[in-house]
Amino acid sequence: MKTAKEKRNKKKIIKAAGVFLCLLLIFYILLVNFLVSAALVPSFMEKLEAFERITEESYAAQVQTSDIKGNRQLALKETNEWLETAEHKKLSAETEDGYRLVAEEFPAEEEFLTEKTGEEERSFGLAESGGKNNHKWALLLHGYTGWKEEMYPFAYWYHKQGYHALVPDLRCQGESEGDFIGMGWTDHFDCMLWIDYILSQDEEAQIIIHGQSMGAATALMMTGEELPEQIQAVVSDCAYTDAYSMFGEKIKDWFGLPAFPLVDSACLMLRLRGGYNLKDASALEAVKKSRTPTLFIHGDSDAMISVQMSRELYEAAACEKELLIVEGAGHGQAQEKDPDTYYNTIKEFLELYGNAD
Repeated sequence: MKTAKEKRNKKKIIKAAGVFLCLLLIFYILLVNFLVSAALVPSFMEKLEAFERITEESYAAQVQTSDIKGNRQLALKETNEWLETAEHKKLSAETEDGYRLVAEEFPAEEEFLTEKTGEEERSFGLAESGGKNNHKWALLLHGYTGWKEEMYPFAYWYHKQGYHALVPDLRCQGESEGDFIGMGWTDHFDCMLWIDYILSQDEEAQIIIHGQSMGAATALMMTGEELPEQIQAVVSDCAYTDAYSMFGEKIKDWFGLPAFPLVDSACLMLRLRGGYNLKDASALEAVKKSRTPTLFIHGDSDAMISVQMSRELYEAAACEKELLIVEGAGHGQAQEKDPDTYYNTIKEFLELYGNAD
């Protein structure tokens, strides 16, 4: 028989263990909540000392060769010169859950070209010169923790090809509202608002979606849905296969914590707080259903998103497709490492599938 004292001691131990487990559970919930905010809420990220370290490490992981630096500076110079005179206007749209999204539109220029034919001068109208009456549109999507201005060099290139360029800030980034970065999932629904806008302006629109990093994953997730026939092609630049895998990698890289069980717990937390599941944000599953011609691009020296992910996406895609691997390019640097190959490949692909002139 146990004495009264032994029983009291046992109860104290059980109570202490219960308190400890409760505190441990509270700590774990707080940790998961912290990780979700640290990875998906830009305003929260910026308050962390770790954010500066992560930014520096991400920059250090990029390829820093002289050709990449030179091509980047040239592209920024030409883009800034273009922006000084380019016609543009700010657009806004509201999501079903009440967030205001912002985008910048760069209408195609109204140009008339002339050609001397004997003693006559022949004018080429807007549709032939790539002006406002043409139907070519490019929707350009930036990456994780990015903003629309990062895509302006691409807008400049498409604009030179005669396209109307539409460049949004994705949810919870730049000027667009939101509680959490969507990792492509909420974004691929949001971006249909911009497609609707384009079609409201031009029922005969021929739309190209060009995304980089998370923007590329967003574009690929869109192809897994039933899309309007006016969306003719996608350019996917350094996309990831799925947000679940990326979240696990970043938890390990940034905070030195194990992916399991934290990622699954983060999925549950995000469903409670943000209304979506990271496991749904899979470009890989989407491309298996895609019928939209897609050009996959990736740098073979990408230290942030493995080039193998684009290879997996390419192999899984059920659509017409092409793969370009740029040697010596880091994350989002393919256009800076080899701009001629990058843009010529896009142009040739769109001549096949996007009705490029």
